[in-house]
Amino acid sequence: MDNYENGLKIRESVIGKEASQLVSDSLEDIAPLLNEKTLLAFDEADKRKILDMKQREMITVTALLTQGDTANQLRIHIQGALNVGVTRDEIVEICIHCLPYVGFPRVLNAIAVAKQVFSNQ
Repeated sequence: MDNYENGLKIRESVIGKEASQLVSDSLEDIAPLLNEKTLLAFDEADKRKILDMKQREMITVTALLTQGDTANQLRIHIQGALNVGVTRDEIVEICIHCLPYVGFPRVLNAIAVAKQVFSNQ
């Protein structure tokens, strides 16, 4: 299995086959190289074996919520976090923990996205 195949396998296991395919489809006609880069990122992280996928998704959710204006990616990674064992309470706590560092607007936006993801389960 090459790096891209391994990255795809991992991405599908985290965010789901459907969401993974949506990512690929959304980039295919404009930036296929960007899709390949995301696959390599999953593959490289897997090979390092320092953080597990639950830890990685918690960090990813945190990074996305602190940036703001990342609802689409946040939606994918909140679902991914749930898929790898992060609980709803942990996701909410991540948001609450970030409040003094990033402020109400970004945290409230992230909670709104989390609520959408939770309601779709």
